[in-house]
Amino acid sequence: MVQQDEYVAQLKKYLDPKTIARISGLGLQARLIVEGYLSGTHRSPYHGVSVEFVQHREYVPGDDIRHVDWKVWSRTDKYYLKQYEEETNLRAYFVLDASESMSYASGEVTKFDYARYVIAALCYLVLQQQDSAGLVVFDERVEQYIRASNQPSHLKQLLHILEQAQPQGKTALGSSLHDVAERVEGRSLVVILSDFFGDVDSLLKGLQHLRHRKHDVIAMQVLDGAELDFPFRDSTLFEGMEELPDVLTDPRALRAAYQREFGAFVEQLERGCLARRVDYVRLRTDQPLDVALSSYLAHRNKRLRR
Repeated sequence: MVQQDEYVAQLKKYLDPKTIARISGLGLQARLIVEGYLSGTHRSPYHGVSVEFVQHREYVPGDDIRHVDWKVWSRTDKYYLKQYEEETNLRAYFVLDASESMSYASGEVTKFDYARYVIAALCYLVLQQQDSAGLVVFDERVEQYIRASNQPSHLKQLLHILEQAQPQGKTALGSSLHDVAERVEGRSLVVILSDFFGDVDSLLKGLQHLRHRKHDVIAMQVLDGAELDFPFRDSTLFEGMEELPDVLTDPRALRAAYQREFGAFVEQLERGCLARRVDYVRLRTDQPLDVALSSYLAHRNKRLRR
């Protein structure tokens, strides 16, 4: 018991975002985050598999006659068996915002890196449970679209794309989500990680399109602590991103107005998600990564219990 407690304590140490950032390779980072989460829980957020018909094959003596397709026999007078393929009950797509605003960091970890850690861990977890994971990377348009798969080699491809991606350029949330909605096949779980900076009405229309396609959608808003708390005191040059100009100002003079406007923006987004039956999760880049993972799985379990 003491050894297990020490093991859990060691994992918790590595779940600090700053520590994770110093570990080389998203594969190792993902494994540590997932092991840290699973060390505190035994319940799986996914349940079982479904079976899907694939094709027929001719009956061979000794085959189980329960799988004979009697409708085919009635038409052809020949015995054929139905063949099935085990298919996972979850197809998850992780949608990553790679626009320039995601590169912001008041500390050691950018919003983009934090989002990558969360996606890497969730892909690792999904594939470990033999479910399917896919990846979308977008800025002004969809730059990368990797179809969901549950092949063991798929994780390597997903992590490689995450490691190569860099935040740059402007964002077009609404049109990118419309594109994703048209591409994602079947009914899937779509998890979006973004700061959602942009036109909220356009974004909500994109979310509505995903819901219209019967996808289960989770919106994870990744924010830096400074964006929420606005701790600046002295005269500060705020660097413009996504082609916006730099601004030199006294933060104390605009702190109240900033927090009021930022709070209204977040509330509009959260209310819009609720109205469209989209789960909304707010993540801070100074938040331990197992907390981020728990938030996601809590929402998933909540939906499954309904």
